[in-house]
Amino acid sequence: MAQTLEALTRRTASMQGIRSVVHTMKTLSVINSAPYEQAARAIESYHDTVLEGLHAFVSRTGPMISTTRDVAARVFVVFGSDHGLCGNYNEALATHVRRHIGLNDAPSTTILCIGAQMADALKDQGLKIEKALFPPASVDGIGRLANLLTKRLDSIRHSNQPREISVSLAYFARSGDGSQAPRIAALLPLDPDLLQDLATRPWSSRSLPTFSMQPGDLFMALIRAHLFASLFRAAAEALVTENAARLALMQQAEQSVDDRLEMLRSDTQALRQSEITTELLDVIIGFEALKKDRKSGKPVHRGADEDGDREET
Repeated sequence: MAQTLEALTRRTASMQGIRSVVHTMKTLSVINSAPYEQAARAIESYHDTVLEGLHAFVSRTGPMISTTRDVAARVFVVFGSDHGLCGNYNEALATHVRRHIGLNDAPSTTILCIGAQMADALKDQGLKIEKALFPPASVDGIGRLANLLTKRLDSIRHSNQPREISVSLAYFARSGDGSQAPRIAALLPLDPDLLQDLATRPWSSRSLPTFSMQPGDLFMALIRAHLFASLFRAAAEALVTENAARLALMQQAEQSVDDRLEMLRSDTQALRQSEITTELLDVIIGFEALKKDRKSGKPVHRGADEDGDREET
């Protein structure tokens, strides 16, 4: 079907509008990612302080012995996206979680999900969602979400006493080469390597640390702070990778739109050149026809004289 110059012009204008929207989305992804990345770095400093508190506790009370206790329930906290335009972000993470949980453990696993779209992706994998929470809309919302999850996990732990619970975090994290991949991080019980490191690392000060709280209360407060920092870090990292996925998708879309615009410009130029060539050919053909008529002696009407008579040549 032949295209007209007007149709090509309309399509080019429409594609330029789409490119403007894609470029705006790409810019917003870069802008939105910066505060979440700063929050992730900031919570690392807080987490280091909490771990130093655990180190002080161990230095004062002695090494903590990791005892094997029955696990009453497995809890997964899955961080997804509700903002869209980030490809198969939710589906890829849901598939990874499904493979990690396995068929036999799925009925006994409690899943706390961040994001309604993430909940749908997990349900498509045959997993049951205990609770779906809204993802944070800003940096301030990360702290509120982490606090809410900490309380929720504390409630689950109390309801399963005296048995312990196993808590894992599932989210997208950045790799060293700049790419991103789904990650499953064990949160509870505490990592034995972490406990071993706290027990063997010497206290840097010449005076031993001391505290006035009851050891059990202080230990639980430090564990809650550890949970909060880990949840905050996972939520911030998930938001960073979400915006990175959106940025990569928008870059691909922008390149695709640019390629399409180049094709439309090429088609427009070709059509314009074809119309100009056609008009030139019409002029040349008309001129040749006039020359032929003159050579054959046929009369050619040129105009009227002052008396109104036609002058013939």
